[in-house]
Amino acid sequence: MFKKYWKIIKTMALLVVILICMPGSISIMPSELMLIDEYVKLNDAERRLPEYKDDIEALRLKLAQVDIINASRKKHRADPVKLDILASRVANKISVEAAENDFAGHWNLIGEKPYHRWAAAGGHDNVTENAYGEWTTAKYEISSATIAAMMKNGHDAFMKERAPNDGHKKATINKYHNFVGLGFALTENRFRYYEEFINRYIEYKDIPSNVKTGEEFRINVNPINGEFLFFLVVYHDRPLVAMSPEQIGRRASYSDFGDEEVIRIPAWELAEFRSEGGYSIPLKFSREGIHYIQIYLDKKEITNPVSINTRGKEPASGIVIFATN
Repeated sequence: MFKKYWKIIKTMALLVVILICMPGSISIMPSELMLIDEYVKLNDAERRLPEYKDDIEALRLKLAQVDIINASRKKHRADPVKLDILASRVANKISVEAAENDFAGHWNLIGEKPYHRWAAAGGHDNVTENAYGEWTTAKYEISSATIAAMMKNGHDAFMKERAPNDGHKKATINKYHNFVGLGFALTENRFRYYEEFINRYIEYKDIPSNVKTGEEFRINVNPINGEFLFFLVVYHDRPLVAMSPEQIGRRASYSDFGDEEVIRIPAWELAEFRSEGGYSIPLKFSREGIHYIQIYLDKKEITNPVSINTRGKEPASGIVIFATN
């Protein structure tokens, strides 16, 4: 009996050796699709934007696309990202609006940029958006295969970009991103695909969405990985202005900051607000309107004034708070 199975044993052993010795470019990567049951539970538990909830087939398509994204990230030595359910619903929402109104861009019809839309859904992390669209004068076949192929077309288009016009590629392989939301919309002759890359490094508690001008309030944040707050900057945005599809289409890129910087707090001042439970930071806005808060982190705590800047650092937050009189 031993002889009967010896060839099988030798063959299996040889396969193990081959897999171990394979070049990294063709080695088998863990698939996010293997976690489909976990994502179904997360999807069912998420109560925000229920009208843009994915069914199980859409989740499968998105997890397969995350595998494609992570394969590219691996080639550029970036850690894999995980699918984020809320960010996917935000991406679904803008995809549907873009497909129905025939535009592809980073603003919506009421003039919101990605961080406005993410915050309106309840997100506080920093978000970076990629957008892609296809059109046809004929009719698309409405099928999972069509959607999968077009999402891959979008990814391939991003990865083929060359500097200096390579913003989508840079977003895809940015080493600081650790989650991504994916959204798509397919009609008879339009396809829209959006990616919302997330920097999730902070836990947030009791972040207000609205405050009164001139009244002090606090934001409570706690870095997840034992890091320290390095810099906090608050921008003030002009009032949102409705945009036409043509206006949106003419704007190729967007800035991840507001119109005017109104508050900046360096590391040593932020250190004064730290306790065992994290940071409780007092703020006060003197003007009405939208305020966009970016927080930067560092592995070391700075408690004394020194020369610092955020060059080369990525923001970890995307908090939006509206102030009224």
